[in-house]
Amino acid sequence: MMTAPRDIGNGGAPPDDGASAHARGSFFGRRKGHKLRIHQSDLIDNLLPHLALDIGAPAPARLADLFDSSTDDVRLEIGFGGGEHLIAEAQAYPNIGFIGCEPYVNGMAKILTQIETHNLRNIRLYAGDAAELLAWAPPRSLARIDLIHPDPWPKRRHWKRRFVQDATVKAMARILKDDGEFRFVSDIDDYCAWTLAHLMRSPDFLWTAERAADWQQPWDAYTMTRYGRKAEREGRVAAYLRFRRVS
Repeated sequence: MMTAPRDIGNGGAPPDDGASAHARGSFFGRRKGHKLRIHQSDLIDNLLPHLALDIGAPAPARLADLFDSSTDDVRLEIGFGGGEHLIAEAQAYPNIGFIGCEPYVNGMAKILTQIETHNLRNIRLYAGDAAELLAWAPPRSLARIDLIHPDPWPKRRHWKRRFVQDATVKAMARILKDDGEFRFVSDIDDYCAWTLAHLMRSPDFLWTAERAADWQQPWDAYTMTRYGRKAEREGRVAAYLRFRRVS
């Protein structure tokens, strides 16, 4: 088992687990960028309402009930960006239900276009703060959570805005099934160290790496995102971290 680096997240200061910020449902990123094309706007208006989760209503006892009766498990991808990874996963595993969380409107428009093109029926979407979704979901309802190339918020005064905090780690532990996984990808060394420190001090998670290749190489059938390809072109090396929910 590899040894985690020291917790660089707080620089010796008392830990800020971000609970107060995430409890308010805060969202710190941009919600809209370039103007949507006409068809994209139409998908936002007409397709998204059929796929969007209503967290104002009580959650179902099983998240699998949001999908067809053939759905075996449910996975969540937080901040799916352009949707490349989420779409590929949904195509590869038609018997698994996927929830994509993305507050950025342009990213939502892109994935709706792909859902329509491929006629995918095993994706549901949430256009809001993932912390709110975690609080809404029933216990032990997810088989996996993916966080791929999240915004690293590199300035120290913004570290509380990172998704990985003690509060969100605890929330993920609540909704992951025993032996479920949290998977994290980033090309930012500081955020990787931050994530390792937060997950390894949690009694609910075990880092699965046993050798360097386990975190230096993508897991099997991993779909590289557009951002990941850009990072590679610019010489930045990503880490692929997997954490198992222990009982």
